[in-house]
Amino acid sequence: MKTLIHSLAKLYTPTCEPPVKGPDMAKIRILDNAWVLLEDDKIAALGSGLCHPAHDVAYDAGGAILVPGFVDSHTHLVHAGSREHEFAMKVEGVAYLDILRQGGGILSTVRKTREASEVALYDQAKRSLDRMLSYGVTTIEAKSGYGLDVETEHKMLFVMKRLNNDHPVDLCVTYMGAHALPAEYRSNRSGYVDLVIAQIEAIANEGLAESVDVFAEAGAFTIAEAASILKAAKTAGLKGRIHADEIVAMGGAGLAADYGAASADHLMAASREDIARLAKTNTVLNLLPGTSFYLNKNYADARAMIAAGAAIAVSSDYNPGSQPSENFQLILALAANKLRMTPAEILNASTINAAYHLGRADRIGSVEVGKQADLTLIDAPNFEYALYHYGINHTKAVFKNGRLVYEQKAG
Repeated sequence: MKTLIHSLAKLYTPTCEPPVKGPDMAKIRILDNAWVLLEDDKIAALGSGLCHPAHDVAYDAGGAILVPGFVDSHTHLVHAGSREHEFAMKVEGVAYLDILRQGGGILSTVRKTREASEVALYDQAKRSLDRMLSYGVTTIEAKSGYGLDVETEHKMLFVMKRLNNDHPVDLCVTYMGAHALPAEYRSNRSGYVDLVIAQIEAIANEGLAESVDVFAEAGAFTIAEAASILKAAKTAGLKGRIHADEIVAMGGAGLAADYGAASADHLMAASREDIARLAKTNTVLNLLPGTSFYLNKNYADARAMIAAGAAIAVSSDYNPGSQPSENFQLILALAANKLRMTPAEILNASTINAAYHLGRADRIGSVEVGKQADLTLIDAPNFEYALYHYGINHTKAVFKNGRLVYEQKAG
């Protein structure tokens, strides 16, 4: 089956080999009056003008623009309940780590997730995935970490496996048992770290995750503990990721550089020295401006990171406590307005670089012949407009593996 998408005002795609770093992040290809030919689940051809190749089915884009399907490479998709009861505390100025110490925060969601059935977790996560798809996201990374015990972490991972089979959006699964110290291990930190390390090997053997993440932060895990967990991930053949220097500068970015992590995420408090070290590696600096916005915290210094020659990704950090929104286009607007990234840098950060640190850049992240036909059509005259006119959904249609899987309803 050959499907022609025609009458595109513009087509935007990354062009550099990933990871796209430093000044190369400003480089993209733009085609005017564009068309794309899909053959089954792949991109067969692309070009511009009114002369179109032979096809079986035509889709009239009606002057929309086309970009690669967005890749949201940091989410906490599967969880139970919500935490609106903590919102007033946050507005009144209670610090996130103080809420955590009072038994709220992550541990509040842990209690609800442990109590929830697999069916309830699946249904809640599926609703969120539907919303993500509607904003043009075709691939996500999804973490566990709201179980903090063997049974619930596996329950979450099985839910992700089911969603990966059932839903158009692809999930790259990360085990994050090291998200917080559970209450029952409060006086036995080393015992819990040992449990996480044992689970890494078991999860790798069961094929339930591709990566391991650890939250290295005051009130969570120390750098030494994070190092032992990342070492276990490498031994098990899984990628390593780290929530690094989000609130307190602990040296998590430096650990990511030493370890060769696939991504170092957050980095609002990372030192210039550690950023310079990361820029010399292929670790992607995964920035999450939605979390800064929601917590009223400083934003990561994207301009300094790009100037240092680093590879940047931008992701949502969708979760119930510090970024409860599936609106990925709002995240991209924050990247423009608060991280001061240009439209071209944002496109590279939300497609090819995100795909790269998830290990999928050979399949997705750019509009290239032979790649998977994951494409997002945006009802805007140009990509800049979609960032400028923020807070609404600009998606006209989404193609996943060559199939039309979402289309905006008229009116």
